Amino acid sequence: MDAFDVASLWSYAMTTTERAGTATARLAPAHERGTPGFRRLGAALWLSGMATFVLVYSVQGLLPGLSAEFGVGSSMASLALSATTGTLALAVLPLSAVTESWGRTRVMTWALGASAVLALLAPFAPSFGALVAVRALQGITLAALPALSMAHLTHEVTARHLGGAVGLLIAGNTLGGLSGRLIAAWVAEAGGWRAGLAAVGAVSVLATVAFRFLLPEPTAPTPQRTRLRELGGPLRRHLADPGLLCLFGMAFLLMGAFVTVYNYLGFRLLAPPFSLPGTLVGLVFLGYLAGSWASTRAGLLGDRFGRRPVLWVATLLALAGAWVTLPDVLGSVLAGLLLVTVGFFGAHSVASSWVGRRSVLLPGAVPAQASSLYLVGYYAGSSAGGAVGGIAYDQAGWFGVVCYVSALLAGALVLALALRRIPAPA
Repeated sequence: MDAFDVASLWSYAMTTTERAGTATARLAPAHERGTPGFRRLGAALWLSGMATFVLVYSVQGLLPGLSAEFGVGSSMASLALSATTGTLALAVLPLSAVTESWGRTRVMTWALGASAVLALLAPFAPSFGALVAVRALQGITLAALPALSMAHLTHEVTARHLGGAVGLLIAGNTLGGLSGRLIAAWVAEAGGWRAGLAAVGAVSVLATVAFRFLLPEPTAPTPQRTRLRELGGPLRRHLADPGLLCLFGMAFLLMGAFVTVYNYLGFRLLAPPFSLPGTLVGLVFLGYLAGSWASTRAGLLGDRFGRRPVLWVATLLALAGAWVTLPDVLGSVLAGLLLVTVGFFGAHSVASSWVGRRSVLLPGAVPAQASSLYLVGYYAGSSAGGAVGGIAYDQAGWFGVVCYVSALLAGALVLALALRRIPAPA
């Protein structure tokens, strides 16, 4: 997860810290701030976060080039991203639960290494179908990494210093998601999409090597093996709770709307009347930085005024921003994009943190699994919602995108309003 997942990561950290604290037998003391082990661990997981989201999102800035190269529409081109997030959505829950008992450092290293190898193969894809297949495999290899990275921190770092360690991981995610898009777009402007993906592959290989070199030996014992059938009971309890279902649905709708805007805005800005060069179009991804600020502010405002009103206002802000992008005026497009970004980040921050808080109160629930289910909805929205958004763009241009995004955000607002009638778990 990149900056989108700040609140989800924090929720996962807080709900797994209690589990980590129950382990009494350690191979060595947990890492304290300022020690060599803490610095190495922080740097290694910063690199893992960066490498992960360089790989996941780098292709987003290349979609117009892929469309032109293979003669496919924008909706078909978006499969290069949707394939990765789709398989990630399918695999994140079972893999994050099962692979922890295989050894976190071993699994994280193999996952990053396999993803980096696939990244090096992607530029040589002979067809669009082959590229989509490689990208789908990357989603599977990366699926366990977000949860494993967070679990590793909660087990390896003392509780009083966990916040700083989480901040390093989030910073790597944010930088990876942003730099992957920018690097790929800028290199592709000079050498084509294959060169852009090759540059991303090289960055991911270097990050993987540095990650393994820096990562210290674990201090906590490997947890007991988890079996897939053991997930069934808590899973049913999560899916039976109407409040959690609303929040999972919001993850799908919010992310589907957001990724649609960023997926297809590049097509619009490259075409008349804007006709911007690719290097400038790539800069629109800098808008993500405003989202990092919005996530933090939304959390503070939620504590002060309540989660419900902040969630409603943020969703309405994104909805208004979609319509501000409609005129063929560059200033209006950028202003609307900023509103969509701030609104999405604010709503996502509140919704994802609410999952952790609500699941703690739900008898028999597993908060970490609830956070994983939220991410399932989130990545499924990125995959399915983003792909359908391409059909809207192909059929009705940017007006079709705005109408489609508005429908998704209106659905998210309905779910947000429904939460006020749903009591907290007894």
